[in-house]
This record gives sequence, C-alpha cells and structure tokens, in this order.
Amino acid sequence: MARVIAICNAKGGVGKTTTAVNLGTYLAILGKRVLVVDFDPQGNASSALGHNPLTVEKSVYHGILGENKPSELLKPSLIYNLHLIPAAPHLAGALIELVPLENREYRLRHFLHHVRHEYDYIIIDLSPSLTLLTVNALIASDEILIPVQAEYYSLEGLGQLLQTIDLLRANLNHPVRVAGALLTMVDAEARLSKDVAQNLRAHFPHPVFRTEIPRSVALAEAPSFARPVILYRPDSPGAQAYESLAREVIAQELPAVAASDATPAAGFGNFNI
Repeated sequence: MARVIAICNAKGGVGKTTTAVNLGTYLAILGKRVLVVDFDPQGNASSALGHNPLTVEKSVYHGILGENKPSELLKPSLIYNLHLIPAAPHLAGALIELVPLENREYRLRHFLHHVRHEYDYIIIDLSPSLTLLTVNALIASDEILIPVQAEYYSLEGLGQLLQTIDLLRANLNHPVRVAGALLTMVDAEARLSKDVAQNLRAHFPHPVFRTEIPRSVALAEAPSFARPVILYRPDSPGAQAYESLAREVIAQELPAVAASDATPAAGFGNFNI
C-alpha cells in the first residue's frame, strides 16, 4: 500500500515542484515504485517529467470528475518505476465544478484508492494556495512534506498551514500527519539561511529533515530540459541533496508523538531574525 505524501506550502517559490519531481525520481532510483500526481493547474511537474501540460488531452482533472480511471491517465517517465498522472490548465475549472458534488473533498482520495496497492509512494504536487483542490490533496494524503525556503517570509506562512491541517483533522476527521519540514534554497554561507534553519529546528512542532536542499543552478535549469536533475546534472549538490532526502524519507519512522498531539513551541511563528 502506497505511502501518499503531499508536497505543500501556501507560499509560492519554495521548491514544491522541484521537491515532488526529484524526491519521486530518487525514490524510484532507490528501487521504489513511485507515482507523481501533478495537482497544480500550471502543470510544472508534468513538464519537468517530459509531458507538456498544454498538449495533454486527459489529465487528473478527468480522474477526479469520474470520467477516467487512473490506469487510463498514467504517463511514463524517463525513470524506471516512476509514473506520472499529469495536470493541465483545465484543472482550474474543477474549483467550480466540484462545489455542488457530493463528497467533494474526497474526490482525489477516491480516485487514487484504485492504484494505491500498485505503488510504494504517491507524491502529490500542489499549487501555492489553500483551495478546494488543496483540501482534496490533503485528504488524499497520509502525510505532508513542507518545503520551507531559507528566508524569513517562508516561515511566516507556516502557522497558517498548521492551522489548516488542524481544521482538516477536526472538521473532516482525517488524521494526516506532518512528515517533516524541508529547508530549501539554502545558502550555507549566508547568515540568514543559518538563522532560519536554527529557528525552524528550534520551534517547529514537527520533524525537520536533516537534509537541506542548497541553492543550485542545476535544479533551476533541469526543468527547461524536461528532465529531473539526475538526468541533467547527477553530480551537482542539488542532486546529491535530493538523493539524501529520498534515503531519509525511506528510513523515516513514525514519530513517537502522534501528529494530532504535537503543539507549537512557545513563540512559534514569531521568528526574531
């Protein structure tokens, strides 16, 4: 049964798609069966894995509306054991079309239920907003991985995201847990990056991955070649960091404290940098 992980942060530009694509890639390289679900109307994860969202005829949009089964939407990638269910701009229309439907928050969960037994990991890439699509993705997930850019503004939105997670648990009775926060775009020489990392590790009420993703030209350039970084610059620091993250995710155990019992440390969100 697949471990379903949503890559989520309400702030844009923090490395969500880069993480979804490259974490999924390295999990597959390490022998896991992986499905990446692009659930962002911009379709960046789809294009990064070689499928132009502007030319995709059938996408996850058709799946959540019940028009197609997952097996009819699967796309191959250049990586063995890594499949994609693509997104396209028409996914944005689902925000309106889902509203009158019964169990509208569970559409993606029910859709993915048909293929959970075929994969070890299902990675869901989300848009940087808190919408009905976001709720669908979080309800479909067992865990949330939160990329956090090593800058002050990225920290400010974390409190809001944690409140949203708490609301899902309380109102929809879904025990989603936070797999961890992931520091991205880290400049090892910059004091700001060091201060953000220190504050996050000291105050975040959930795990923080040991792996930190550095600022990397290779990570920024790889999508323009429609490739994950391992097929573009496998020797780059960014590639090595995502391999380390994949190994950490595989080795990760359930935390001793249940996610529902975790509470923010005093002063969380009031970062003095």
